[in-house]
Amino acid sequence: MGVAWVPGGGKERMPEAIRVACAIMMRDGRVLIAKRKGGTSNAGRWEFPGGTVEPGETPEAALARELDEEFSINVQVLSFFGSSRHVYPDHDIELLAYNVMMLAGDLQLKEHDEIRWVEPKHLPAYDLCEADRPIAALLR
Repeated sequence: MGVAWVPGGGKERMPEAIRVACAIMMRDGRVLIAKRKGGTSNAGRWEFPGGTVEPGETPEAALARELDEEFSINVQVLSFFGSSRHVYPDHDIELLAYNVMMLAGDLQLKEHDEIRWVEPKHLPAYDLCEADRPIAALLR
């Protein structure tokens, strides 16, 4: 558990951030975003696809695993792109973004309602999850 300083000099225990790896996957100058399914946290909002890094797993391995599980694609994780951190009402997310190249497979929606290839300059028109917004800003 981390420690946060509270106004007045007190300390309050805060949970560690959930580490999430996401893909910056480009095609013809457009980036892939996915709309979260109903019944999930942030349902109906857009995100860079990816998922939670499990204990003992590297972010790169988690990202390759999650993209296979959620979209049935094989990818090569190329390089670290950037990160953001956001405190949601019920959890704290550390989002780690990686440049990714799709190697094989056809994008199949298993955990999302929709995907779109979007020019980075148009990302502000989408209701992105808060943790994804700083990553989108880096892309622009």
